[in-house]
Amino acid sequence: MGHRLSKIYTRTGDDGTTGLGDGVRVAKDSLRVEAIGCVDELNSQIGVILAHPISEDIHHCLTAVQHDLFNLGGELCLPDYTMMTAGHTTQLESWLDEFNARLPALKEFILPGGSPAAAHCHVARAICRRAERRVTTLKREERIGNAVLTYLNRLSDLLFVLARILCRQACGQEVLWQPKP
Repeated sequence: MGHRLSKIYTRTGDDGTTGLGDGVRVAKDSLRVEAIGCVDELNSQIGVILAHPISEDIHHCLTAVQHDLFNLGGELCLPDYTMMTAGHTTQLESWLDEFNARLPALKEFILPGGSPAAAHCHVARAICRRAERRVTTLKREERIGNAVLTYLNRLSDLLFVLARILCRQACGQEVLWQPKP
C-alpha cells in the first residue's frame, strides 16, 4: 500500500504551489492542477448522488466510476503515467446501453431537476463537462493519455442517462424545455 497521511497540513502549499505525484511543484492555478481539481469536484459530486437512496445497480455503477475518477486524477497528477485505458470507456458504454434501454426515446430537451438525486446527477454532468474542457486545454499544452478525454466525454453521457433514470425511480417528472416563440 502507498504512503499514509499522518499529518494533514504540511505548509508546503502556503506559497501558492502544490506537489504533483512525481514531486514536481507547480502553481495551484496551473492547467494541470485545475484539471485535477475539476475531476476531484466531479468525484465529490458523485458522492453526493450516492448519499441519496438510489437503486443498487446505479449505486454499483457510480461507485465504480468514483474509483475510475480517482485513477484518472492520479494519471493527471503523474505526468507521463497511464492509468486509464479504452476498457474503462467500454465499461461506461456498456452501462450507457443498459440504462438507456430502460428509457423512452428523448424527443425534447429536458431541464435539470426532477428529483433531488436526479438534480445532483445533472450537476455532476455539468462538472464532468467542465473537467473535460479543462483536460482539453491541458492537452493542448502537455501530453495527456487519449483515454482520459474519451472517458470524461462518455461519462457525461452516462450521467445524463442516469439523471433520467433517477428521476423516474423517484416518480419525478422530467421538465421539458419550452422554447419561447
